[in-house]
Amino acid sequence: MFDLDKWQEIISTISKNKLRTFLTGFSVAWGIFMLIILLGSGTGLENGVENQFADDATNSLWIYARQTSIPYKGYNSGREIRFTNEDYNRTKYSVEQLEQISGRFYISSSNTTSYKNNFGTYSVRSVHPGHMYLENTLITAGRFINDLDIQKYTKVAVIGDLVKKDLFKNGEDPIGEYIKIGNIPFKVVGIFEDKGGEGEMRMIYLPITTAQRVFNGSNRVHQLMMTIGDATVEESKLIEDQLRSEFAQIHHFDPEDKRAIDIFNSLENYMRVQNLFMGIRVFIWIVGIGTIIAGIVGVSNIMMIVVKERTKEIGVRKAMGATPGSIIGLIMLESIVITSLAGYIGLVLGVGLMELLSANIPPSDFFANPEADITVALTAVVLLVLAGTLAGFIPARRAASINPIEALRDE
Repeated sequence: MFDLDKWQEIISTISKNKLRTFLTGFSVAWGIFMLIILLGSGTGLENGVENQFADDATNSLWIYARQTSIPYKGYNSGREIRFTNEDYNRTKYSVEQLEQISGRFYISSSNTTSYKNNFGTYSVRSVHPGHMYLENTLITAGRFINDLDIQKYTKVAVIGDLVKKDLFKNGEDPIGEYIKIGNIPFKVVGIFEDKGGEGEMRMIYLPITTAQRVFNGSNRVHQLMMTIGDATVEESKLIEDQLRSEFAQIHHFDPEDKRAIDIFNSLENYMRVQNLFMGIRVFIWIVGIGTIIAGIVGVSNIMMIVVKERTKEIGVRKAMGATPGSIIGLIMLESIVITSLAGYIGLVLGVGLMELLSANIPPSDFFANPEADITVALTAVVLLVLAGTLAGFIPARRAASINPIEALRDE
């Protein structure tokens, strides 16, 4: 039941010691404020780094052909490794966990792309259909390259959204129109967007077999990439070893020669970053909770002083029939009020600052959308209530144990 007299007494006690109450509350508010700021900033940093992985599938392996650095079975070092269509076909069926796979054949960026009187120079990638899943490509109109394009060597192109805006300035629908890469016409069958940013959306995709034939690529493949389903990091390392052994056998280089082919394990790097941020989150919570505990200890000490100052008053209460429970309740309620009010102010200020930063700081490659999680905010509120209860419990027990006779003798 709501006890007006008790609340009036608490307010009166707090108002008589404004500076002491303010300094005590400030330490609690500062702890919550710093916890929210640290967690929000950590989220912003995590979002920025996550954006670096958003462009590619996180469960992927990327294989680059390099040069040998170790002589092997009569072959000199410095020999260039060249992937071919046969490498793609063999790898497609040799990896058990494989989901999607694509090769890349790069075309010279000096080829000018044109549509009617509009011209531009863009990066051109020739790929397999699985590439769409490896780059997280979002088709906004038409379709991506399909298996029939690969089999029939069709002259089709999928263009980025910014390529569309450059070449089709008059609002024409690009689907079904022909663009020229160099002097060779390609029919536009799709338009895409990409989380990788402007660079990725100034890209043109072609069927790899068509590009090899049209641009004199023979059966050359510059790069291979694949997704490996729900494989663990340990399983992905075993797949790396398997691929390196297979390529070493086919292309005649030492399996221990790490420079002959370079395998980038996106899953391993992603999990390493996730573990790093887990450590950062734990560190932030330790720092934040440590700051809050320091404030709570201050509240507890202040309440001990309050009990000492009110010893005679408490003795009079007990002499007049006040129960130990009512004394404990009064002291603990005052402690909870101070910590909860101060903590709430720190919480509001912290969340408000995070919202202000999120609205005004432009996203960057490594920091984006700093924000305080509502779950974290609610957890902080619960911690405050518990902390306020604990901060007042020991002083309240001391107050309840005061002997009325001894208290009345206190001067």
